[in-house]
Amino acid sequence: MSKPRYWLIVPAGGSGKRMKADCPKQYLRLSQRFVVDITLSSLLDNAAFAGCVVATGPNDQWWRETDASKDGRINTCIGGAERSESVLAALEALADRARDDDWVLVHDAARPCLHPDDLMRLLTELKDHPVGGFLATPVTDTLKRTGPGSHEVEATIDRSDLWRALTPQMFRFLALKQALESAIDSGYPVTDEASAIEFAGQAPCIVEGRPDNIKITVPADLALAGFILKRK
Repeated sequence: MSKPRYWLIVPAGGSGKRMKADCPKQYLRLSQRFVVDITLSSLLDNAAFAGCVVATGPNDQWWRETDASKDGRINTCIGGAERSESVLAALEALADRARDDDWVLVHDAARPCLHPDDLMRLLTELKDHPVGGFLATPVTDTLKRTGPGSHEVEATIDRSDLWRALTPQMFRFLALKQALESAIDSGYPVTDEASAIEFAGQAPCIVEGRPDNIKITVPADLALAGFILKRK
């Protein structure tokens, strides 16, 4: 029996409204490069993927300007209104190429600071895992819970077993596809691929990663990502 292959999916259809920019956050620039180009390079240049699908928005006018758009390793598809729909669209685009037991890694387009060591750790630790899993970091800040519509603290939350989920998230092709289809059909709120796998009754495995694997969400994150990348 042949070994499972690895496929990469990058949902890139988000609008990035919190960035207050003229374009989606994945198309902002760091050192004259598009964020999405840096993100894709951090993966494709450091692991052997059988292929990659980037799910873009239906009205995307920036992708064709990227270096990635000219990379023969990368295909595109039109994503959906939600992240889960974009990932599912990319899985469907791979359906005639990927085998059921192949691994799929899903990574945020606006998460350009992935360290090669974290990528290798994820691939190594999960290669024989029955379910798969994702990079995460332990929660280190003190967490407070407020009441509905209030800023008054009700309780301090025990953080000892809490983790901050990152990407890549890595699961088998068929298991992830079926989990997303089931969650979407049921109206379950899919916040990441792991939540769909959990909804399907399976337990993803956490692989501890670096806390500097940040996602660019608000303007301050862009400067921080630039600082991290320069140090790398």
